[in-house]
Amino acid sequence: MHIPADGPVVVGVGGTATDPAAVRFAAREAVSRGRALTVVHAFTWPGPGEYALARRAASRTVEEAVSIAQRSTPGVAARGQLVDGPPERVLLRLSRASALLVLGGGLVEVVLRAWCPVAVARRHRTPSGPVLAAVDGSPVSAAVLRFAAEQARRRGGRVDVVYAGDPAGRPVLDGVHPRLLSGDPAGALVQASRGAGLIVLGPRGPGTRGRLGTVAAAVLRHGGCPAVFVRGAAGSRNPGNPVPELLPLAHT
Repeated sequence: MHIPADGPVVVGVGGTATDPAAVRFAAREAVSRGRALTVVHAFTWPGPGEYALARRAASRTVEEAVSIAQRSTPGVAARGQLVDGPPERVLLRLSRASALLVLGGGLVEVVLRAWCPVAVARRHRTPSGPVLAAVDGSPVSAAVLRFAAEQARRRGGRVDVVYAGDPAGRPVLDGVHPRLLSGDPAGALVQASRGAGLIVLGPRGPGTRGRLGTVAAAVLRHGGCPAVFVRGAAGSRNPGNPVPELLPLAHT
């Protein structure tokens, strides 16, 4: 996974109820990183006779999202972009040159295959609390820790490193001993996220074969704070890989 030195923060909008939360989160991230913000709507033609009307509606969606970003975060350098194509394809292409991709909902293919970290921000409140780094001892855990530490540095807060799983398998990473969460791993992380400002984790569990891991899926569906999904270099996507099977997500 790479993060371009001068890449923008990109937020995808589609006229849904979660757009404002995602846009506000993306605007704050852009300012904190000193990056520009690009608000993107992927436009697909709905059918004969509807093109002009649908195009105008899509343009208004982008304009409204840019306005939300500017009102919520003074000083953000935000611009709107209407891009032709299916949302997954458009966002995956843009992720190649982005510092961070922000979504308001669960486009699972994008979470799994993006070239940059992906944040999912669906809640309208702005949570406070530490940055939570969820590790499992896999190679991606080091990337999760690095990303979480950088986020905490920009926020002026702390990192809590947690592990939800078999106590015997609790990892030690560069001298870090994660705090063990008891109970069902997915439920434990969802509960922990309700006291955090941000949770950082890897998107895939062992043996998922291209699907979103059950723990990551639960956090995406039910987490109490924005979630960022990162991967290490070993997990970088091979452009020749087939599109993974998608795990259906239910909105809460």
